[in-house]
Amino acid sequence: MKMAGAVTVGNLATAIAARAEEASVVAELKAGSEDAYAWLIAHYHQPIYSLVYRVLNDPSDAADVTQEVFLKVFRGMKHFNGAASLKTWIYRIAIHEASNQRRWWFRHKSRERSIEPATPDETHGLADILVDDTESPFDLFSHQQVRARVEEELKQVPEPYRTTVVLRDIEELSYEEIADVLQVSLGTVKSRLMRGRDALKKRLASYVEEVGTELGLRTQSKAASAKAGGRTAAKKVEVAS
Repeated sequence: MKMAGAVTVGNLATAIAARAEEASVVAELKAGSEDAYAWLIAHYHQPIYSLVYRVLNDPSDAADVTQEVFLKVFRGMKHFNGAASLKTWIYRIAIHEASNQRRWWFRHKSRERSIEPATPDETHGLADILVDDTESPFDLFSHQQVRARVEEELKQVPEPYRTTVVLRDIEELSYEEIADVLQVSLGTVKSRLMRGRDALKKRLASYVEEVGTELGLRTQSKAASAKAGGRTAAKKVEVAS
């Protein structure tokens, strides 16, 4: 009990310190500090680009939208009231701008094809999506070929499930943060996440059966799968950039 209490107090202290640090950064941003804005871009540019890219699947559009996101952040900082964390607020703007761009693309640009390589910036530490043994018939590990296939199949997962999977399993936001970013209930977040993971799992299942032995992927037995029932879980492994 004492140890559990100590851990809780330690976590609380860390959270309070992080919140105080964020408040200090926000104050400097509102005061127009160039150093604070430089920090903001250095800290959030790559994660925001990666998030937007996975919504749009086009590197050129993702770069343009990312730039627009930071313009909106700079212009709107004076209205930031701290009701949500700075990260959640920026992610909310990013999802909104990416969704607007996606709707525009479907109306005006859907027949055009980008000449740029359809791969995200590899300087970002990418977290591959791994579905737990209790639900998944396979295990994926840190392998370049597998990572590329996961990214390709993730693009085919329909919205809003894809964005929810990205926010949770790649960006590692909490359920509460995702609900705040997407402006939906926790129940909706969990439902979308379950359906998104399931859709991705189904798209990858045949691939794992095809190359599982060659790449060292492990398939789950039918007995284990049946035992798992409807329980859901996910685990991630970070891939070195």
